[in-house]
Amino acid sequence: MINILLVEDEKEINDLIASYLTTEGYCVEKCHNGLEALDKYQSKTFNLIISDIMMPNLDGFALAERIRGVDSKTPIIFLTAKDDKLSKQYGYKLGIDDYITKPFDIDELVMKIKAILRRVDISANNKLEIENLTLDKEEHSAYLNGEELNLTVREFDLLFKLLSYPKKTFTRSQLMEEFWDYDSSATSRTVDVYMAKLRDKTSKCTGFEIVTVHGLGYKVVLNEKK
Repeated sequence: MINILLVEDEKEINDLIASYLTTEGYCVEKCHNGLEALDKYQSKTFNLIISDIMMPNLDGFALAERIRGVDSKTPIIFLTAKDDKLSKQYGYKLGIDDYITKPFDIDELVMKIKAILRRVDISANNKLEIENLTLDKEEHSAYLNGEELNLTVREFDLLFKLLSYPKKTFTRSQLMEEFWDYDSSATSRTVDVYMAKLRDKTSKCTGFEIVTVHGLGYKVVLNEKK
């Protein structure tokens, strides 16, 4: 059973989402503020967290920061009326997995939940296949149409990260912090250069596209099958 922690201070929206997700087969724990959610998170294991941002006692930003301080893996989706660019940037900087603005389509929310949970399963298995591309994290190898694709270690790690979180935007600073660590010579331009190389090397991949999100960073968009 997939356990979802739902944090939403508006009772009607909370009840609506919980009811719909329950009919989809998920087990939902409802909370109405960040402190209540933090207490439940610490007492039970959850597969995914859906949180509003503007809430009493402890807002969604603070909740995500607390959780990411001890847990880098449990997916977090922000579901909020805050649709400004700075809020989105801050959310992704904290390490959330998706950002959905209200009003929202409940079916789209379910699709995003399923996609994120599939991504978590992919990461656990350390193997990823998207149409004619296969990435094997244990071997640190990539195969395009059955032939090995020449990627450096850093290129492989960047590509695996992006493909593991389709549609999620990673800021340049996030990527620099994770993949360049304390390399003082690395800049945002360094990230751009690597992304250009990855685009070139994966140009014959049929299943996805690496997209620049202006003012933020990069994401992968999966190609829809006709």
